[in-house]
Amino acid sequence: MTWAPAGVATGMQIDIWSDIACPWCYIGKRRLESALADHPRRDEVEVTWHSYQLDPGLPDHYEGSRVEYLAARKGMSEEQVRQMFDHLREQAAGEGLTYDFDRLVVANSARAHELLHLAKERGVGDAVKEALLSAHFEHGADIGDVDTLVRLGVASGLDEGEVRAALEDGRYRAAVASDIDMGRQIGVTGVPFVVVDMKYAVSGAQPPEVFREVIDTAWSERVPAIQVVDAGTDADACGPEGCAT
Repeated sequence: MTWAPAGVATGMQIDIWSDIACPWCYIGKRRLESALADHPRRDEVEVTWHSYQLDPGLPDHYEGSRVEYLAARKGMSEEQVRQMFDHLREQAAGEGLTYDFDRLVVANSARAHELLHLAKERGVGDAVKEALLSAHFEHGADIGDVDTLVRLGVASGLDEGEVRAALEDGRYRAAVASDIDMGRQIGVTGVPFVVVDMKYAVSGAQPPEVFREVIDTAWSERVPAIQVVDAGTDADACGPEGCAT
């Protein structure tokens, strides 16, 4: 049993805004997991994924490579984009990830975010987030394709009929929009964006020690230290040897 003063929550909430199409978001996910892996209060931490789109105007499917897409969108040369990919591959490899930009399919991530909201309601949000990121960056899957999303959802424990119906009728589009709007209100301009206990924000795929420091700081500030008041005189009290008479 965990004790806390009235009004002080015992669990910690970590909210993360990210996009499936963001390579740093997968790296950041691994680094946060490393920060929490051996944390003594890991079981008291709840992580919630929130939707964010880096390019909401992207067509469902882009007829071109990731290199061509980023070169056009960011005004970079294709050689600069390839150098960026080399750096990302190296950083990803350091976290045990194998990025394959040659196979990556450029697609709008909106439907994938809708799937994530269904997964969150069914208690498998993290599993589906992991599956989507791995499929997109490591296995060349099309995250804009309904059949692909259904397959990933089912593999993570969701019902095939429910996934397909939700993606077809758009029942989670408003939830995706609400996440993005909430992010805008709290100042999210890039992802990953991690908010600890709705008090501290960490922008970017920071090293594990940065995440750990912020988490520890948030824990330390949740329950104020007990201050012993010196009244100048002793008062009646009970101790191991009995009570004052």
